[in-house]
Parts: sequence; C-alpha cells; structure tokens
Amino acid sequence: MKIDGRFWLTKEGQSFLGAGRIELLERIDQTGSINAAAKEMKMSYKAAWERINGMNLLADQPLIDRLTGGKGGGGTKLTPYARELIATFHRFNELHRQFIDRFSEAGNDPERLARILSRTFLTTSARNQIPSTLQTIETNGLHSTLTLALSGSDILRSIITAKSVENMGLTTGCDTYAIIKSSDINIVSTPPSSDTTDNILSGTVETLESSGDNIEIGLRLDGSTLLIALEKQDALQKLKVGMTAYAIISPLHIIIGL
Repeated sequence: MKIDGRFWLTKEGQSFLGAGRIELLERIDQTGSINAAAKEMKMSYKAAWERINGMNLLADQPLIDRLTGGKGGGGTKLTPYARELIATFHRFNELHRQFIDRFSEAGNDPERLARILSRTFLTTSARNQIPSTLQTIETNGLHSTLTLALSGSDILRSIITAKSVENMGLTTGCDTYAIIKSSDINIVSTPPSSDTTDNILSGTVETLESSGDNIEIGLRLDGSTLLIALEKQDALQKLKVGMTAYAIISPLHIIIGL
C-alpha cells in the first residue's frame, strides 16, 4: 500500500489547472497551434478548445492570443500570464510531490504516519530539508557517524557529536531529516576522486537560476531527491540543464533534524 495523491488548482469551486491542462498549454506554446497540440495529445480539436475555454473563463486574464494572417499564416501563442500560471503550477506541484513523498515513508504503519505528520512542518533557513531514514550509528569518542538512507538508493553520511545522538534519542530505523545549507553543497561536472571522505551524489541538473554574482542549481538525484546548491557565476561555464553532475557534501555540514 502506498499513499498517493493528485494535484489540482481550483477556482470558484471549479477545476482550473491540472497536469493535463498544463501539458496542453505547454504544447500550444511549443507548436504555436491548438490543433497541433491536440494531435500530439491524441485528443480532438473540440476537446482541446473546451479545456482552453474553461480555463479562460476562470482565469483573471486571457491565456492565449490568436494570430491571424501575416507571413507565418497565423497561429496561437500563450500570453505572459499563461506562462506565469504554468510556472506557478509546477512549483506548487513539486511541493505537493514532496508532501506526498513524506507521507509515503509511512508505508502500512499509521503510527509512523502520525510521527511524520508531527514533523512535516519543520522550518529552518536551510534550503535542503531531506526526509531520510537512519540506517547505522558508529560512535568513536566524542563523535558519531550516521548513515542516512534517502529515497531510492541515495545514501548520506553525517558526523555529529555523540552527545547529540544521545540527547535526540536517535536509533537505527528512525525517521530523520538531513538538513543542508545550499552554500555547503558543491556541484561539479566530473566525478571526484573516489578516495574522498565527502559524500558524492550523482544526478541531473534540473534548473540553473542566476542572481547577481551567484547561481542557484537544482540537482535531481538519481533517487529523485532534489538538492539546491548555491555556486559562483563561473559554474555556468561548466554546467548545463539536463547534464549529469555530482554533488559533494562534507559529512560535517549535514545537520540532523527530527
């Protein structure tokens, strides 16, 4: 049994935006034609137009512009407002997926779900708050090395004080968060040396967003976890959306949350 859920945005009590409608808008944006978008989605022009008209009736502004005549022979394009709605939907949908993923940790155990619910609204300034399961604890003197299992097969090692392990009541199998500041993650395009003591996680560059002297990188790990890293602008010379890259994280920079 798995906890799952679909994401929709409603307005005035009516369905407004869902994955299918967003895909239709995106295909119209790509093809410049409602008819071509409908064919790609294997639906009739009438069905596609009814969806668009339904969205337009609920939207605060028009979603499409119809172009007639001219050198290109007319067509359809999205309005800036439609593109803004698409970006907003994708952001909300990603947060919804993360929310469902946290619930899915519970499996068939309602008591475990209750514990997850009690920690769902953890708030810190760190951009990365990753659900994990504590696999092993190895204590050596004043410090303990924790092995954390993320979704899929991704593994992180964290080093914290043995006293923190005791005070938090950490035990193998318990649900935790791996909390990592975006500035503590280094993203590189080539695999680092295997003899490093740092965590090395492979993934695909999903987003690159520039701001001032910095660039924010979204790296989707092979096990589906999204990491957010902050690098200097020169990282743009080596990284491109869609390419394979590697996250390097020191075990000392991973904070444990419950």
